[in-house]
Amino acid sequence: MENEDINEFFNNNNQFLRNVAVDNVIFGYHEKELKVLLQQPIPLDKWTVTGGYIKRTESIDEAASRIAFQRTGLAGLFFQQFRSFGTPTRGKDGGLTAAHLKEMTGVDVPEDSWIFDYFVSVAFYTLTEFSKVAPTKGELEADCQWWPVSELPPMMFDHAMIVAEALKALRLHIAHYPIGYELLEEKFTLPEIHSLYETILGKSLDDRNFSKRLMATGIIIKLNETKKIGAHRSPFLYKFDKEKYEEGLKSGVALAF
Repeated sequence: MENEDINEFFNNNNQFLRNVAVDNVIFGYHEKELKVLLQQPIPLDKWTVTGGYIKRTESIDEAASRIAFQRTGLAGLFFQQFRSFGTPTRGKDGGLTAAHLKEMTGVDVPEDSWIFDYFVSVAFYTLTEFSKVAPTKGELEADCQWWPVSELPPMMFDHAMIVAEALKALRLHIAHYPIGYELLEEKFTLPEIHSLYETILGKSLDDRNFSKRLMATGIIIKLNETKKIGAHRSPFLYKFDKEKYEEGLKSGVALAF
């Protein structure tokens, strides 16, 4: 935002809705770790999930999609709303002050500005293939980068809880949505998708039963290709059946582990 736009935002706020925002927990999977894309406001040593305000000209879903695109450069990502967050003191609990905003934007923001008032956040999680993302920070951010879900940095507001609740939602939804389609590369081995599900669920899964149940859904196809990972190890590659995957999103794929 230019200075004129920033001043308009904090003082008049005609473009965006007041006191309601979107927080978008963007998950990726890399080297057997589930990761989350976080952003760091310029004057602070704490981080937040990727988020932003809702334009008066867009729906909440459109705002979530826009925020994901701005941070990843990817359009059409799978995202799911999972809950909302709000408390009377939420706008002040993160330690953000008028002085911080002055340092960030160069704009004098009154102590009684709406920005510090009761704030409600509509939370989504978004899934993306890690290797395709080039994290992009916003104008008012010092950094935007991936963090392991198990090793989060100091978080602002209630954002550590938002990540925890997003992971809880992901674990519930994994039994009904083919989550792996969004997080894995186009071609993968059975051990790789098995490891993904174990990582998300945080528990061990019997290898043989997992493979049988996954194959029974019909959502993955065995390819006539192998992946060489050692002198005597060349497991077959698989990919998702896009048509069956789309059907699964509509009807709910039964994957009980």
